[in-house]
Amino acid sequence: MYSQPCSNCLSDEREAVQKKTFTKWVNSILSRVGCRISDLYLDLRDGRMLIKLLEVLSGEKLPKPTKGRMRIHCLENVDKALQFLKEQRVHLENMGSHDIVDGNHRLILGLIWTIILRFQIQDIIVETGQADQKETRSAKDALLLWCQMKTAGYPNVNITNFTTSWKDGMAFNALIHKHQPDLVDYNALRRSNPTHNLQNAFNVAEQKLGVTKLLDPEDVFTENPDEKSIMTYVVAFYHYFSKMKQLAVEGKRVGKVLDQAIETEKMIDKYETLASDLLKWIEQTIIVLKNRKLANSLTGVQQQLQAFNTYRTVEKPPKFQEKGNLEVLLFTIQSRMRANNQRPYTPKEGALVSDINRAWERLERAEHERERVLRDELIRQEKLEQMARRFDRKAAMRETWLMENQRLVAQDNFGYDLPAVEAAKKKHDAIETDIAAYEERVQALVNISKELEAERYHDAKRIDVRKDNILRLWDYLQELLKARRGRLEKNLTLQRIFQEMLYIISWMDDMKVSPSQQFFFHCLQLRKYFCISSPNILSK
Repeated sequence: MYSQPCSNCLSDEREAVQKKTFTKWVNSILSRVGCRISDLYLDLRDGRMLIKLLEVLSGEKLPKPTKGRMRIHCLENVDKALQFLKEQRVHLENMGSHDIVDGNHRLILGLIWTIILRFQIQDIIVETGQADQKETRSAKDALLLWCQMKTAGYPNVNITNFTTSWKDGMAFNALIHKHQPDLVDYNALRRSNPTHNLQNAFNVAEQKLGVTKLLDPEDVFTENPDEKSIMTYVVAFYHYFSKMKQLAVEGKRVGKVLDQAIETEKMIDKYETLASDLLKWIEQTIIVLKNRKLANSLTGVQQQLQAFNTYRTVEKPPKFQEKGNLEVLLFTIQSRMRANNQRPYTPKEGALVSDINRAWERLERAEHERERVLRDELIRQEKLEQMARRFDRKAAMRETWLMENQRLVAQDNFGYDLPAVEAAKKKHDAIETDIAAYEERVQALVNISKELEAERYHDAKRIDVRKDNILRLWDYLQELLKARRGRLEKNLTLQRIFQEMLYIISWMDDMKVSPSQQFFFHCLQLRKYFCISSPNILSK
């Protein structure tokens, strides 16, 4: 798969450039594990650094180096490295471990170049933008195509090889500017000043990008630049910028994951806040619904029932929607976390969907009980209002009746003779009978008042005042009735006396015509009668 290193003798100048370039390249790799070499030809002879170099490049563990400094130990270690390369399908024709141990310059340079090809250039993938077109290219052609694509459009840059196309330094600066335009003022560069251009690119690469300075300007700005050295340097740029691109892609991917994680955290915070607020609302609402301090009036209960209906139709539906949204939100959170291979979020105890559902069920029970209590109280208040209206209606009738009867018994139209007074007495007896019978109706009114008071009717005080007024009217009527009977009795007695007097006067008139001895006797009898029936009359 790999070209055998050229068997032609390298010129001393080219060999020196390759040795310097490859030495710096090897050290750039070994620096990752804190190692370095001083002489490429001498420091690889024991095989230890060669094994370590391959381990760093491949990421695999090679057989442990043999301890000892004897030639046999060095040959064994180098052979372990070469055997690993063969396992990686690297063709090593006419190269043995003794060549490396003996410090063969040409073969050592060839070995390092072969390693560079295998681990640095072979895996170069060039994205041409035409996914449906795949073209097999050699490692060298792939690297050349990458350079051409990255520098396309740059003035004074035309890369056709890895030798003379790089002499003026413009290509190196174009590569850097393409990927990090803030590091190179490309328009200020002049093709006529190649040494400055090369020095600028190499310094920026080392100081800003961390790419080891494998070459010096004089190594490139020469009549015949060394192709392998330039390729080794250029491939270092390729790997840096590819890694930068990969890191950018990974950064975007990590950023996306972080954004999703942050968004998920926000969703979790939102869930916990909404769940806490909803549970708090449920508990507070249950307390309100369980409050049995009802309004003690029909209007008040009607207002409470209206407020309850408003709660059901206005306040509760959005909360029910929130409960459903919480379930959807939790499902979304858990789905997102599973998709990101994260442990699904579980709400804390008390904030689970099942906890919210149980709290909602308690709310429903409290709501139904509240409605039952309100409707029972509404019926009770309606009955009390009906009873109060019946009381007022009957009270008005009783008040009218009592007032009329008070006026009736206040009148003393007994008549002016005994028959009239006796007739008045019979009428008075009838009035007393009617009034006595009416006492049941007054007592019924009192009973209604007591029932309203016992049922805590909101206007019971007014009812009680009116009831007391009716009782006063009743008592006053009784007093008037009793006083009228007294006056009537006296009047009746007087009329009877007058009747007797008229009889006596008539008799005396008769005696004047024919007096007899019995006159005196009759006078005594009359006096005795008056003394018994009306003693006050004779004393006047």
